[in-house]
Amino acid sequence: MARRKKVYEGKAKILYEGPEPGTLIQYFKDDSAPTVAAPATLEGKGVLNNRLSEFFMTGLNQIGVPTHFIRRINMREQLVRMAEIIPLEVVVRNFSAGPMTARLGIPEGTQLPRPIVEYYYKDERLNAPLVAEEHIVAFGWANQQDLDDIIALALRVNDFLSGVMMGVGIRLADFKIEVGRVWDGDYMRLIVADEISPDSCRLWDMRLPERPDGTLPDPQPMTDVYSELARRLGVMPSNVTHTTKPTLIN
Repeated sequence: MARRKKVYEGKAKILYEGPEPGTLIQYFKDDSAPTVAAPATLEGKGVLNNRLSEFFMTGLNQIGVPTHFIRRINMREQLVRMAEIIPLEVVVRNFSAGPMTARLGIPEGTQLPRPIVEYYYKDERLNAPLVAEEHIVAFGWANQQDLDDIIALALRVNDFLSGVMMGVGIRLADFKIEVGRVWDGDYMRLIVADEISPDSCRLWDMRLPERPDGTLPDPQPMTDVYSELARRLGVMPSNVTHTTKPTLIN
């Protein structure tokens, strides 16, 4: 392989210069992001996350939700469009879990009255703190029109992901996306960037055995989530297996 210039390396991915101006190659590592409750390194995880992110990004593109995804190159790499990343983690919550339960005292698993969009400032030194729209606009990370567009984008992603997951017996409790700016001539638009995978979603399994009394238990976090999700969606490579229980983010 020809030597490529590394643009950025995070815990779970590496970005290299792409073959054409305005493109990048996104390489999926087996390492887990620090916010995911999974082993530090999990063999084959990068292969599965590449396939899963391709599946979700392609589906979003097909329904008119713009993403940075262009095509998958090989088992661990995909070609993506270069974008100016807004320094926010955009989290959509459908059910109370994790920090929302701890912060607001809402019992785990409670369905929220409507999907709630939250923003976290992307700074690992500060552990990605929760921020309000006032902070975002005041500090120039995005303007009010950007925020309106981000909410619309995030809710469309939520509708798509929730439907796909429900169709394979999975409840989407919450998820995180990142949003980037791209320019088409003089026109700027927002797109979904980074990845969509179990590293950025909290997924609960609805296909559980009945209790002795014949009732179904409440959905539980999925075991072996990477390979099980890939299997249910029909994108499971035949030579990759592993087991873990990741949960989301902030």
